Amino acid sequence: MAVARLVAMGGLVRELVTEETPSRIAALTEELFQAAGSVSEESERAAEAEPQLPGAVPLSSPPEETQLPCTLGHTAALAQVEEGAVSLWNWAVTKHMGSVVSDEQRAKLRFVACKLVCLCEDGDPPEGTIRRQILMCMKTGKSWIDIGKADLADGFLEIAMSSIEKLYAKLLETDDEANIHVHKADVEKNLFKVLSYQAESAVAQGDFQKAMMCVQRCKDMLMKLPKETCYLSILCYNFGVETYEWKKYEQSSFWLSQSYDIGKMDKKYSVGKEMQAKVLRLLATAYFEWDCSLYLDKALRAISLANQENFHPAGFFLKVKILLKSGASDEDINSAVAEFLHHEMSLDFCLNTAKLLLEHGRESVGLDFLKSVSQQFESSPDFGKIALLHIEFLLQNKRELLAKQKVEDIIIGHYTGKQLLPEALNQLHIILWDRAAKHYEAKSYSEALHWYNYSVSFYTPGQIDQNLAKLQRNMASCYLHLKQVDKAKEAVKEAERCDPNSIFTKFSVYKIAVMEKDTDKAVAAAIEIGKLAEKPSQHEDRLRADENTGTNLLSLAAQIALENEQQVVAIKALEYLSEHLQDCQQLFAALKCLVRLMLSKVMAEDEEKRDEDINSILSYLTLAHRRLAESFTEEKFTGDMRILEAHWFRKVAWNLAVQFRSSPEKMRDFFLLSFKLSQFCPSDKAVLIGQKTCLLMAAAVDLELGRQEVTPSQQAELLTQALQHLQACKEIWKILKLTGCLSRDGDPLADDKGLEYRHTSVYCWQI
Repeated sequence: MAVARLVAMGGLVRELVTEETPSRIAALTEELFQAAGSVSEESERAAEAEPQLPGAVPLSSPPEETQLPCTLGHTAALAQVEEGAVSLWNWAVTKHMGSVVSDEQRAKLRFVACKLVCLCEDGDPPEGTIRRQILMCMKTGKSWIDIGKADLADGFLEIAMSSIEKLYAKLLETDDEANIHVHKADVEKNLFKVLSYQAESAVAQGDFQKAMMCVQRCKDMLMKLPKETCYLSILCYNFGVETYEWKKYEQSSFWLSQSYDIGKMDKKYSVGKEMQAKVLRLLATAYFEWDCSLYLDKALRAISLANQENFHPAGFFLKVKILLKSGASDEDINSAVAEFLHHEMSLDFCLNTAKLLLEHGRESVGLDFLKSVSQQFESSPDFGKIALLHIEFLLQNKRELLAKQKVEDIIIGHYTGKQLLPEALNQLHIILWDRAAKHYEAKSYSEALHWYNYSVSFYTPGQIDQNLAKLQRNMASCYLHLKQVDKAKEAVKEAERCDPNSIFTKFSVYKIAVMEKDTDKAVAAAIEIGKLAEKPSQHEDRLRADENTGTNLLSLAAQIALENEQQVVAIKALEYLSEHLQDCQQLFAALKCLVRLMLSKVMAEDEEKRDEDINSILSYLTLAHRRLAESFTEEKFTGDMRILEAHWFRKVAWNLAVQFRSSPEKMRDFFLLSFKLSQFCPSDKAVLIGQKTCLLMAAAVDLELGRQEVTPSQQAELLTQALQHLQACKEIWKILKLTGCLSRDGDPLADDKGLEYRHTSVYCWQI
């Protein structure tokens, strides 16, 4: 090894130990790590090329050809590098304690320091140097294991093992009988540590056989090192936990059994009964999850031993699980439960046990256990939890009558000083509402009301609560289905008192108004729903009132109105709906429905009342045109869909223009809308001729209006518009001529036999 390489690394070390900037520390650490790695590779290649002399230890000293010449200068340089390596080691320890250096950086710095010390070692190092090398190699190996890079630890642990053997040989050569036993004890401790680290590395790398061999050697040393019993027992337990998490149940059961056996070897240095029980519980779990049918006896034996060592709720619970899984008789399970009742356990744990029994169909045992728990916790403020579990079980098993009796008992207790805690009461409301909702879905509205009334019983008269408002709205829906409108109105009135600004409350008001054919009230409610739909953030129930709530309710409102033949109300609901819908398909469906409904209304009206409704139809078609233009950015709305919708609306606009020819301005507006809508259609002959005709008719109307008594500025505007329409006509005529669609006399209409626009049929369409 060239002296220059080591000196250069020594310079980096000196720079690092004086550095304070974290980023620079990280960079220098990485540079040193890479340099030490390359030095190590060169040393290994040289060792492979030239066999080592007899007695040499691999990696602990450089090969002969890489030894530095024994000159005074080189010796001083090596001493300086070695001193720097020791300083680096101590610096890394200090900085790691101060959180300046991370675990991985510390491992890399230990790697560098350890490599430098090994490379600077001479052929026959003194005892102190060997001890230092053992310590550094052990800690470097452990650092790699701790950060999950066990493969990098093996080389250092092997060096440590070789150095221990070398140290032991030196100790045997000494004549100091007084200290030899002390030194040999130190060697044995180091050997134990190295073996345990090698076992850790092997487990991390999945080498079960090597790990087992290392642990067995450690186990054999416990007679001389009894204080290590606790450490080795916990080490095996940790191996059991790791392999259990990897679902290697066979290996896990081996390690946990070893942990328990080692823990029994020396009572003085044992891990204690609590830890032993913990080991046995995990062992029973490993057998249970590995193959309960095959290892049932082992699982039961392990958990029984665990409960004998130290009783713990988890141990009892696991024993019940194993018994249930094995199909044990009710008598055996009762025996296990009876054992449990002699110990003080939390209510939650008792409830979980009861739930486990009931879920596994052990009704008799579960209910008996629940009764015992009720007696034990009768004075507890959490007593309501027991009743709730009982009610849930009865409902799950279709024992609704018994469940009702339990609920009624709770209601009586609520008003006689035995109230449920807020959390339990809230859970009871959830159970009651859920049962009512199931009856509602099954169209058993009377039963649904029965369960809702139970919930109402817990509210005091005059109480204002948003949940009470929801409850009253749900009851109102049930009353409406039962045709009990007066009771529904009372419920909605109560909901308005509790939550007057709720969009859902307004919807309930709307439904009743529609059923009573109160058009004015229904329209007013539809308007309120439309306004509230613009402010979704103000809805009282964020989970239900999402961004689509307003549109969903308006859509439903329109449908209810149509089903009840309330066209005026439906129109108002659809108008607000069309303002808020983002989905193009839904919007065009709503606009089509609006057009049909309004046409039906217009046809039944006197001419004097038509103007406003005709203007509404114009606004619907204008909205359709605007949204068709915007629909190009909507992925779900395809080009074919756009063309179909454009055709429908342009034909409607054309027919309306013809329908209202007695009103020139309206006729012109409809023709122009038909032209604009047709621009979203393919430019075939029929569409182009239709466009040309629309523009000609619009120009004719503008000219006619210009001849009437109007101001000069109005006349100029009308004539300008007519010229623009005619210019557009001319462009279309050119396209027709280029495409060969003109007849022999140049009239594009002469050959058109198939162009026909029917008047839009008027009928109601439900959404």
